[in-house]
Amino acid sequence: MKPTFLRHDECPKCGSRDNCAVYSDGGRHCFTPDCGYHVNGGKETETEEEIPSNLNMGGVVAGIADRRISEKTCKNYQVTIHYAPDGKVASHFYPYYDRDTGELVGAKQRIVQGKQFVCSGNMTNVGLFGQKHCRGQGKYITITEGELDALSVYEMFGQKYDVVSLRSGASSAAKEIKQNLEWLEGYDNVVICFDQDKAGEIALEQVKDLFSPNKLKICRLPLKDASEMLVANRVQEFTQSWWDAKVYRPDGIVAGSDTWDALVNKRQVQSIPYPWDGLNAITRGHRPYELVTITSGSGMGKSQFIRELEYDLLQRTDANIGVLALEEDVATTALGIMSVASSRRLHLEEDTPVDELRPHWEATMGSGRYYLFDHWGSTSADELLSRVRHMAKACDCRYVILDHLSIVVSSQENGDERKAIDEIMTKLRTLVAETGITLFLVSHLRRGSGTAHEDGGRISLQDLRGSQSIAQLSDIVIGMERNQQHEDEDVRNTTCVRILKNRYAGETGPACWLRYDKFTGRIHECANPTPLETEF
Repeated sequence: MKPTFLRHDECPKCGSRDNCAVYSDGGRHCFTPDCGYHVNGGKETETEEEIPSNLNMGGVVAGIADRRISEKTCKNYQVTIHYAPDGKVASHFYPYYDRDTGELVGAKQRIVQGKQFVCSGNMTNVGLFGQKHCRGQGKYITITEGELDALSVYEMFGQKYDVVSLRSGASSAAKEIKQNLEWLEGYDNVVICFDQDKAGEIALEQVKDLFSPNKLKICRLPLKDASEMLVANRVQEFTQSWWDAKVYRPDGIVAGSDTWDALVNKRQVQSIPYPWDGLNAITRGHRPYELVTITSGSGMGKSQFIRELEYDLLQRTDANIGVLALEEDVATTALGIMSVASSRRLHLEEDTPVDELRPHWEATMGSGRYYLFDHWGSTSADELLSRVRHMAKACDCRYVILDHLSIVVSSQENGDERKAIDEIMTKLRTLVAETGITLFLVSHLRRGSGTAHEDGGRISLQDLRGSQSIAQLSDIVIGMERNQQHEDEDVRNTTCVRILKNRYAGETGPACWLRYDKFTGRIHECANPTPLETEF
């Protein structure tokens, strides 16, 4: 009676925890590559020492019907089939040949029942499966993870192109391909057709940089592997996927011919307007994948500008919003946006009944679309970036507000403000590209030598505090100017919004004027209150 598989145990030779198969007749075999531990009839042996180099696999050359593999394909690869007494296929034998001599030195047996593998002979210097039967040069060669996949690819292409497989699956991909790299490089195109799973992706990452430029192509399948494609009779889909295999290029290098989809998708991206017409006329609104920096001197209304923007996004879109207000606690942040929603300065109305606040809270913070960073004061750059990424990916926030950059820099240990800002801005820029969010970043200005910004001094990109990377890596830079000491109250309460950089539309200069209403706490677009004054 044919022995049956019982369980996996620890191998006493190599120490593998679960690679040693135990069979009903007491037999044992370790499947760890190059281990060779084998027990047959109670006698421990190492298979490769018992089997002579002129290994005879036995069996018959025949097709593998349940896998839709023909006799012709099996004959080409010298695969033999062993049958059980009931006439059913018991196992397949896949031959392996010495890389140097071409001599048959080992075989890999696939036991159908239990899907177990047993290696026989000396497998220490064998090549890839099928390598002996390939030409070693030509236009195409395909590499798969397993023997059945190799046979399946060869079958689906009508025995036309060379196909090989790894001996020990994804875990040994890098080792085996390195051993046979010179031989593989003899082909014009190497097509990787690994399994569409985590192990296959890991293996692909390990081998994709081994080949010469433009030689490697990566085949993506709708099913797990080539064998499943053939069994499902999806031959046409496989061949199309194979022909559509993309040439591998290192990260950052894209062929111009591969940009059509990106172009079409970008044209379909809809700009979202700002709450103020003058700002929209110059910027054409804001878009995903943009980093927008907002800057001004102290007390110029940046926080109110941000709150008006948040509330407008809440009303205009159905998107979630993430807020990292590093100079205030979450209750203050909540009260600020509630004040905008109610057109009341709620922070000054300490006697307002709680029940009266509830509707404004439900319309804003209680809507389920707000996410806040509950941390007041400085925080590390890595912690901050982690929170932004979490808001974008886990909380599905399409808009994130970071107020403000300087307080993040203040926590850095090296004390080099310029270097710290460069590092943070680079990481923020990368994060925006990774997640597709629109990031609104508040940044402070350095003190100038001329008219103070709080007294109406003109803002330029050179005034950004710390590093030019803020200007370089931002898509839009919005400056806010206001003369807080002007004799005219209207002028004192009116801010000029100036566009300092505009990557999307190119236009810069004064965009609009926003007047603060001290009774409602809101800001509204208005006419230039000082049309004859050159500073505006």
